[in-house]
Amino acid sequence: MNQKKNYSNTRATLAIAVASFRSIMRSPSAVVFSLAFPLIFIIVFANIGGSAVTVDVGVAKTCDTTGPVYQVLKNTKVVHLIKDQSADEMAKNLSKGNIDAIINIQKNNSHPPYTLHIQYTKASAQKDAILKSLLNSVFYQINSYGNTAPQPVAELKETTVQGREYKYIDFILPGMLGFSLLSSGVFGTAFVFLSLRLTLVIKRFFATPVKRYSIVLGEALARLVFSWIGALFIILIGHYFFGFTLVHGVITVINMLILAAFGLIIFMGFGFIISGIAKNESTVPPLSNIITLPQFLLSGTFFATTAFPSWLQALSNILPLTYLNKAMRDVAFEGAGLGDVTHQLLILGIWFIVVYAVAVKTFKWE
Repeated sequence: MNQKKNYSNTRATLAIAVASFRSIMRSPSAVVFSLAFPLIFIIVFANIGGSAVTVDVGVAKTCDTTGPVYQVLKNTKVVHLIKDQSADEMAKNLSKGNIDAIINIQKNNSHPPYTLHIQYTKASAQKDAILKSLLNSVFYQINSYGNTAPQPVAELKETTVQGREYKYIDFILPGMLGFSLLSSGVFGTAFVFLSLRLTLVIKRFFATPVKRYSIVLGEALARLVFSWIGALFIILIGHYFFGFTLVHGVITVINMLILAAFGLIIFMGFGFIISGIAKNESTVPPLSNIITLPQFLLSGTFFATTAFPSWLQALSNILPLTYLNKAMRDVAFEGAGLGDVTHQLLILGIWFIVVYAVAVKTFKWE
């Protein structure tokens, strides 16, 4: 009787967490997927600067959208026109480098018939150079085609606003953190709990006073600590070697780690579902890839979702990794606090409820 009274599930949970953490550290696949792969991607993408070039251009509310200047820009594949933001939103996003320019085409009653007012930002110098070169070509085309009069059809007026430089590392690193968390949460959890079930380890646990929640909580703590170590390592490498922006320094890092914890908990729920429905270890990879691959490709991990067609953007806006990546980038580059990313947290909260409701129904202890 005294032994039962002295038994502590807290100590049991911590013991399971320590054992699980040691197991993770000894697993080559866990280290590769959670740390090595993201770090390799960061090094590669940070040095090549991204290969898929799309210039995001805000369209002012007073912009003429019926004339030839707008129509040519509209049909230019490199240019992505943004019309669903207010003037204040566009101005803020321009200064932050979230959009690369703002255009305002005015129809004149004199020559030239059209004037294109364009604002660039120093926060997006590389994209500005691309857009300037493109506009020179567009204006030459418009002013030359079918124009026999000496006056040009359109003229260009340019201004540049100040802004913090938005480097490609500021885009890619939060995506790599999401990649790491999704891999660890889904693959790690699915393999571990399926293995514990098939080897009857969990069944042996039931012969002890340990509670079921201690098993789950211990594994979650171990994976959380491992993911925090990996995330902190990636953030510091990105900041000190590639200039990754941390607006508020340590506070920004802490906020990113909190978001990482929330994301990992949700992704572990997918792992619980897979471990419950998988018949053996060979079925875990294909089931996990069904969940992870669409998110790797469509959640803005490697490329901005604005480069996708509208139907694909609608699909990406459903996925939880999309909102985790967006929240990470807002916190890191824009200096947002957790209270400023409540929309993303709300969507992730909905995913948490849905995923764990399914996990409760599908998860098997034996």
